[in-house]
Amino acid sequence: MIRILLLGFSMTLMYSAPLVLSAMGGVVSMRSGVDNIGLEGMMTIGAFGATTVGYFSGNPWLGFFMGGVAGMLLALLHGIVSISLKGNQIISGIAINFIGPGAAIFLSRLLFDGATQTYTVSNKIPKLFASLGVTNPILRNADIDATVLVALLSVVALWYFLYYTKAGLRVRACGEHPAAADTVGVNVSLVRYLCVLASGFLSGLGGAAYTLAIISNFTPTVISGQGFIALAAVIFGNWRPIGAALGCLLFGFAQALIIMLAGSFI
Repeated sequence: MIRILLLGFSMTLMYSAPLVLSAMGGVVSMRSGVDNIGLEGMMTIGAFGATTVGYFSGNPWLGFFMGGVAGMLLALLHGIVSISLKGNQIISGIAINFIGPGAAIFLSRLLFDGATQTYTVSNKIPKLFASLGVTNPILRNADIDATVLVALLSVVALWYFLYYTKAGLRVRACGEHPAAADTVGVNVSLVRYLCVLASGFLSGLGGAAYTLAIISNFTPTVISGQGFIALAAVIFGNWRPIGAALGCLLFGFAQALIIMLAGSFI
């Protein structure tokens, strides 16, 4: 019974980690005043970038970081349209959700002999207990990926940043009262650009967590709506880091429960 509970807990955290990272990206962008519904596209391009770099370099952590960079580059396009060109943020986000998967499949065909999915990454992101040398069989069976720790740290860091730093106050001011922030000398456009780029980076890390921790390669359906689930968690959490993280845990638990029940009845 203890083993089953630990396994369920670890699976919940494993499936929640990508959602948490992407949700934190959604929170920081929306608190700055830029709606970002393009999390799905940024997660997808991040998943592809992470797997590609991880495969060719043999270093999963480098791939994980570059997945974030890939998401950030796509977020830059959203920032240009939404901030500089004053375009509709919702339409731009929808376009990002088409561009991300399309670009990932196009690049996959170029780099992997015409295939729409990448080759399998041999070196995945390590498990925490295994990397620490834990030998207890129960704990080893319920081990969690290191990306879970990264996701939890991102929640604490963003919560502290938004509510306990001067820069975080400026971010919230740009989202809630941009005219007032501008009158006291805050560069609203710059703050929003930085937050959108951070949103893309975190969303890219969320996609990377799927392909380097949960599975070992990129496929066109690897994300399959996870970005929209992360967006729902942001709304569920009232655009607050901790609330959004709790929403992600709820969705992660539901996904883990489905897999465990299916395994029980097969």
